[in-house]
Formats: sequence, C-alpha cells, structure tokens
Amino acid sequence: MSRIARRFAKLKAEGRAGLVTFLTAGDPDAATGRELLLGLPAAGADLIELGMPFTDPMADGPAIQLAAQRALKAGATMAGTLDQVRAFRETDADTPIILMGYYNPIYAMGPEAFVAAAAEAGVDGLIVVDLPPEEADELLTPLRRAGLDFIFLTAPTTDEARLPAVLARASGFVYYVSITGVTGTASASQEAIAGAVDRLRRQTGLPLAVGFGIRTAEQAAAVATVADAAVVGSALVQKLAAGLDAEGRARPGAVDAVLALVRDLAAGVRGARR
Repeated sequence: MSRIARRFAKLKAEGRAGLVTFLTAGDPDAATGRELLLGLPAAGADLIELGMPFTDPMADGPAIQLAAQRALKAGATMAGTLDQVRAFRETDADTPIILMGYYNPIYAMGPEAFVAAAAEAGVDGLIVVDLPPEEADELLTPLRRAGLDFIFLTAPTTDEARLPAVLARASGFVYYVSITGVTGTASASQEAIAGAVDRLRRQTGLPLAVGFGIRTAEQAAAVATVADAAVVGSALVQKLAAGLDAEGRARPGAVDAVLALVRDLAAGVRGARR
C-alpha cells in the first residue's frame, strides 16, 4: 500500500477528511522553502503538494506565478526540488508528498530519469496540469513501475464522455478543480461542490480531494463535510508573500505566519464532521 493510500485509509479510520497543502518548492529561497516544508506536518498538513517551479504555469493565478518566479530567481531547479523532498524524508517517513507542475521540465529531464529520481527522493505521486490522459502513457508507464501515483484533475467542464478516460488512468486520489479558471481567483458554492463530489463518487472508489478557491478554515471545513480532502494553495502562498521584504526575502515571522494559517485550516478540517 502506498503512502497516499495509507494516509487516506488512516483518515477514513479517524472519521475525518484531510488537509492537503500546496507551496512552491524553493519559494522565496531554498532555506525558507525547506523550513516551511519540514514544518507542515506538525502544523496539520495530512498530504503535501510541492510545486515544481516553472516559467509558464498556465493553470495558476498571480500568487503562484509570482511564487514560481521568486523560486527560479533564487536558483530553484528540479534537482533542488528533489533535494527538498530528500531532506523531508530524513525526518518524516509517513506524510505523502505529491509533486505538482507542468510537463516541460519533466520532458526535458526525460520521463524515465525523472521518475527514477523522484522515487529515490521519496516522492509519492505526481500531478501534471498540462498532460491529458490520452498523452500520459510515456510518463504513466514508468510511474506505475516505480509505484508512484498519477493524480489526474477533473473539473466542472469534465463531461460524462471524458470522465471515464480520466478516472481509468488515475491513482492515489482524484483532484476535483472546483472552478473554471486559474488558481486563487474565485470560489465555488458548497452546493456545486457537493453535487460534483456525489457525481464523482458514483464513478470511482478513489478518494476525492477538492481544491481551487479554498482560502479560509470555514471554507475548508465545508469542503471536508463532503470530500475526502480539502486542498489549499494560493492562500498559503499569499500569506508567505505578505511576509517578504521589498527584495523578496523572508522577514522574521514569515514562516510562522504560514504555519499558523495551516494550523487554522487543519482545525477547521478536523472539526468539520463532529
């Protein structure tokens, strides 16, 4: 059983949903990014999405675009991202880490080489925003051989004809993008999210995580009443950005502020079904 499967089984046994947090690797610099990553589980993150910095993050709104730019300016690389995962695994063998990003850097490295390096570093799964299931086999095949999960996105625009093709290739969990558009720009209604989750549950037994537009503990708690996990990214990235100085360096307290928000979100998620 993979780390992701074990974590969702644990959450189910505890009768609660999970909190999935997203931050960009190396934002605003490698040392601060590592400190944040290491602090997430104790703050309440059940699963971690780690963004792979890329120059053209087309699905992301301004907050995460700027995070990628800061990380790249500070020298972030794919090798550096995997080094952060290795450092994390020195102290945490249980919390799943999912790399999230775009196919170009993976293709440049070579799918086989990338998967081997990711597995060795301790990565558990992958979300590739711009790789549709019909074109995913060159990455999906080595991922399956290595025992890593491929998490696919579904959206309000994923119709009944396309959904089976997505779900047939998915593993780990299904990520439901609750809005049309980019990250951090809008929020879906609870009624719309509940209806989408119910529709997906009729077609897959995989856990369902809902993201895009979740910014507060109250919103995360509402999602946690119907889904298996709530995903929060832009709100954390913006909290980090608010703690940077004019040169983009982390001021004292920047890391603590982000982790405090994670604790608040985790409290909302953990209390949602009581």
